[in-house]
Amino acid sequence: MPARLRALVTVLCAAVLGALLPLSAAHAESRTVQGGRLDWGIKSSFQSYVTGPIAKGSYSLTGGAATVGGSAFRFHSATGAYDGDRGTFRAGFSGGVRFLGHRTSGGGHQLDLTVSRPTVSISGATGTLLVDVTSKAKGTGAVTTSRQVPFATLSLGAIDMRGGGDSVALTNVPATLTAQGARSFAGYYTAGTALDPVSLSADVAAAARQPEKKPSGTPAPAGKSPKPTATPGGAIKDGAVDWGVRRTFREYVTGDIADGRWTLSAGAQDGGALFRFPGGEGTFEDGDLTAAFEGAVRFTGAHGLDLRLSAVRATVEDGRGTLYADVTAPDVEDRKVPLVTFTAKGLEATGGLVKVTEAPAKLTARGAEAFGGMYQAGTVMDPLSLAVALTADAELPALPDLGSEPTTTPAPRPARTGADPSAAPVASAADGGDSPALPVSLTAGALLLVAAALVAVALRRRRARPAAAHHGGAHPVAPAPSARP
Repeated sequence: MPARLRALVTVLCAAVLGALLPLSAAHAESRTVQGGRLDWGIKSSFQSYVTGPIAKGSYSLTGGAATVGGSAFRFHSATGAYDGDRGTFRAGFSGGVRFLGHRTSGGGHQLDLTVSRPTVSISGATGTLLVDVTSKAKGTGAVTTSRQVPFATLSLGAIDMRGGGDSVALTNVPATLTAQGARSFAGYYTAGTALDPVSLSADVAAAARQPEKKPSGTPAPAGKSPKPTATPGGAIKDGAVDWGVRRTFREYVTGDIADGRWTLSAGAQDGGALFRFPGGEGTFEDGDLTAAFEGAVRFTGAHGLDLRLSAVRATVEDGRGTLYADVTAPDVEDRKVPLVTFTAKGLEATGGLVKVTEAPAKLTARGAEAFGGMYQAGTVMDPLSLAVALTADAELPALPDLGSEPTTTPAPRPARTGADPSAAPVASAADGGDSPALPVSLTAGALLLVAAALVAVALRRRRARPAAAHHGGAHPVAPAPSARP
């Protein structure tokens, strides 16, 4: 090969590599997923079986999980990564559901299954739903706990997960039980069983900017870590109470009978399955707590439903806790009503923070009156969590992060002939102003085609010169057409 041709090939290869390197670097930088929700009923018929006349059981929510719609559970606080160029997505969600049924004479349950911490992993058209599972075998009663079991396969069909937006949404994605999922499901269903479809939405952070390089040899500025400063006399710097009142009450309020809603005011926050009453003030000394919190929640609906809870207070004395609130209802206005009691033994500060996490709560006699006799004294209400900070740098537990409200999603690309469009999964990578880059294979192919064209032209020129000389050189070789793109 002549030297000029070798030089041409070298330049073209360098151009191709130079174009590919930035794209490869871009592929290596997945964007952070932070905040979002996953809605999944696991299997609706299983829910009906557990709560029906045969199993005579129930389910309870843990870790901030909520109910949504007719039979779905909502898991929260998505964290993970998304690569819009490759169409890869992985996000874990918080919360869990525990099913109990077939109560035994000893007070236990033959059916005891907990599903928690779902994770969705997608690469191209392949998706997997992983979960933590704790289950009791039907025959032996042996309890098994498995972490991040590949529980179900997700059928994405013709959905293209590539994009460059600031959120990802999937709706109505079919889920099928795997062999490993069937084993962890304590044998209630076989592999290949259709589970409830999965829907999710997650926020995607903007691509990180490369930090500016500082001249070598420049020392980094010395930072001073603030020292925890305890408040005098056990005074509380900040605090919050998280309580959902009662799941079935919330479902009644928003259901077909009451057809109502709840509204928050005075700083109260909605965490999906719970309400947060922030701004705690008070004291904590020797395991005893007295604290007042901000915020109010009001439930309204048909049939005269109008209940407002405000001025929430909490006390702990000798390991016994009580939650109080001012109660306002039609013809009722009662101050500092003891609503529920809870256990809080051995309270102590760790890292400047005092916490009670999901303590079982029972309705008091006066609390039953506040609910108009809807529930009897001693009724189990939603678990209660509280946290108070004794130092300025102690951080309260984060509220469940449901992410942004999902936007209307575009229709997917046409599915297989004969597929039911209403049952097809839908995906969206909402445009946040970033244009997705071309896949590496496409860009490389385009550049290599240009390189091949230029090399071919050079070879044709070289071959044409001897041929013209052989015929006397009377006719000059026609110039090749331009190979520039």
